[in-house]
Amino acid sequence: QVQLVESGGGLVQPGGSLRLSCVASGFTLDYRAVGWFRQAPGKEREEVACIPRSSDESTNYADSVKGRFTISRDNARNTVYLQMNSLKPEDTANYYCAARAHCSGLPPIPSPGQGTQVTVSS
Repeated sequence: QVQLVESGGGLVQPGGSLRLSCVASGFTLDYRAVGWFRQAPGKEREEVACIPRSSDESTNYADSVKGRFTISRDNARNTVYLQMNSLKPEDTANYYCAARAHCSGLPPIPSPGQGTQVTVSS
């Protein structure tokens, strides 16, 4: 079965850190760009970060997370990570990942139940 499974979310205080994981099964992420996206209630879907399939292309970050979030991949584990530091309440959202050909295009619509919830609150 081809799927991506996200994990690592939770409740964290402002200033804290979390590391999200996006694990692929049924296909390899080696030759795919992988994006992390988020959606909060009442807000539009947003691309947070995207790691390209080739080192010749640039990794993308939303302006709101630059300097705080880092996306990386471990092809041996077929996994893409999102390290989130200095978290803010406005980072609260459901985070989900998607594999694509390139780091471009509109954020995909998540499948029902897809994603991991991140809540930043004191």
